[in-house]
Amino acid sequence: MQVQVRHQPSFAVARLELAPGEPVQVESGAMMATSYGVTVQSQAQGGIMKGLGRSLLGGESFFTSTFTAPQNGGWVDIAANLPGDIQTVTLDGRTGWCITQGSWLASSHGVQTETRWGGFKNLVGGEGGFLSHATGQGQVLVSCYGGLDLMTLQPGEAVTIDTGHVVAYADTVQYQVRKASKGVIQSMKSGEGLVFDFAGPGQVLTQTRNPSALISWILSHVPSR
Repeated sequence: MQVQVRHQPSFAVARLELAPGEPVQVESGAMMATSYGVTVQSQAQGGIMKGLGRSLLGGESFFTSTFTAPQNGGWVDIAANLPGDIQTVTLDGRTGWCITQGSWLASSHGVQTETRWGGFKNLVGGEGGFLSHATGQGQVLVSCYGGLDLMTLQPGEAVTIDTGHVVAYADTVQYQVRKASKGVIQSMKSGEGLVFDFAGPGQVLTQTRNPSALISWILSHVPSR
């Protein structure tokens, strides 16, 4: 699979160029267009139970769509729900990646994804405690709200990032989740909630906008009855 991204960084669309008979897994509803002859099959990835895990725990769609190119090859255009950028992460078969809720967009053949527990932030009002974990060899496409930043942490180098701005991170990165401020009153005053403390070595992808902040802003402008 070859990936070409256009309309970056605000309204990115990824074109997935497929070889004859090559399949690609895409988040349900992300397809924008395909070349003629490309077939699609929607199913619960990994079976019914894993599909339920993706939907109920990971915040992703219950179904994923598998697009397969015809014998002369083809392409699939995909886009995310929110305006922002798209990044390709290449898996080498040794290091997996954790992808936060709503950021997984597509995976090439040879990549496996499953839902895993990512910390207690889901239980205390954060951005979702379950993550999509991608392993294997191939390419994973992740989307973001706003622009994308890539941090490469050296061994022992640490950084603190608001949970709502984290898109994905490599398995080699160590992390913990904690409150940004001590005590409820301080958290309310600062406007900050939970943060990730990351330590290298490894890479972390972040987004310049917070989807949860967008939801809060919209709700604050909805007239109440």
